[in-house]
Amino acid sequence: MVCAYHCPKGDSIMTDLDRAKDLDAHDPLRSCRSLFEIPRIGGREVVYLTGNSLGLQPKEVRSLIEQELDDWATLGVNAHFEGRDPWKDYHEQFREPLARLVGAEPNEVVAMNSLTVNLHLLMVSFYRPTKDRHVIVIEDNAFPSDSYAVESQIRFHGYPVGDSLVRLKPRPGEQTLRTADILAELDRLGERVALVLLGGVNYLTGQVLDIPRITAAAHRHGSMVGWDLAHAAGNVPLQLHDWGADFAAWCSYKYLNAGPGAIAGAFVHRRHHDADLPRLAGWWSTDPDTRFEMRQEFEPQHSVDAWQISNPPILAMTPLKASLAIFDAVGMDTIRRKSVALTTYMRDLLLARCADRVSILTPSDPAEHGAQLSLVVRGASRLLRDRLEEHGVIADFREPNVIRVAPVPLYVTYSDVWRFVDTLANLLENRD
Repeated sequence: MVCAYHCPKGDSIMTDLDRAKDLDAHDPLRSCRSLFEIPRIGGREVVYLTGNSLGLQPKEVRSLIEQELDDWATLGVNAHFEGRDPWKDYHEQFREPLARLVGAEPNEVVAMNSLTVNLHLLMVSFYRPTKDRHVIVIEDNAFPSDSYAVESQIRFHGYPVGDSLVRLKPRPGEQTLRTADILAELDRLGERVALVLLGGVNYLTGQVLDIPRITAAAHRHGSMVGWDLAHAAGNVPLQLHDWGADFAAWCSYKYLNAGPGAIAGAFVHRRHHDADLPRLAGWWSTDPDTRFEMRQEFEPQHSVDAWQISNPPILAMTPLKASLAIFDAVGMDTIRRKSVALTTYMRDLLLARCADRVSILTPSDPAEHGAQLSLVVRGASRLLRDRLEEHGVIADFREPNVIRVAPVPLYVTYSDVWRFVDTLANLLENRD
């Protein structure tokens, strides 16, 4: 483990700033921070803990976008073929790094659209309800957009939401789902389930679900399985091909640092590429070898690109190019090792300094969390988030009393984590 350590709870060595500085000095990823633009408040770099909402800007983004703007200005339409990075096949360069990122074959992944658009496009193919099999299974606290999407798909097919949507809930008194309970519910529902669509990492609790076991269990009952990886891509290692997921979709503006509303990604397992599935089509769904012959007859690609409707938006894709280069250079395994160490350090500091006022929703087992801790702060309101920001800490608040903090390993330091916990502890001590 990168920067491994062991300190008993409450040990002054663990809670001392010098300890954080020592961990930073021995962090193999310490130079990665310099690759990102760090916001400032009052001239001082902030402690940025909202990379699970919007990742920071890689410094290379500006020059890469300027290159495309310059090619547009000087070449016009000819930049599609004569630009320094020709636009005609621009999206192809994302295939290999995305495949490495999510554990897929290159022809199983594509950068396109936005997350919920991709979910809808994929559900056209993979949610095919019948009178006896029409249930969709989601988390009870799924991100609202997922709830809206699946409810609208159910209604579109003419089924009542009350009969066709099952929400997985934690046990009474618990905050996160147990894998055994999910599997038991899938067994109970059996062949009524048409689609299981869950978040790989839950946005609210930060819990990582057991993707391979849940996928295998759903398949045993004949249902399709899709994953929303908005909080998983670039956060935890994934092996979508080997795990056998039917499809997945993710955004790129959180851990993938590609900017607000950035281009999203999609995965379709290769076993479906030539299957007789309904899908919506467009010009970029067609075979590239015949695309510019402008035929009226549709010839679908034999890859995930068959689900790609429109030509790629160059300026929206360019920031992802900068971010994926960083992920490729560092590697998800290395990123994950620091993520576990950094999140564990944050948890230990919180328990040492704030245990009387703060409880942690996120599971403690590293296999069940990514780079996020969700804190329930007794008596807190949105004002606490604002007070943190006044002290140079940017965190996220979710009603009614949850502070989400994401120590993203590429640019958050151990000293940042110490500063956050120290600030939170001081605010809580002085609040009454």
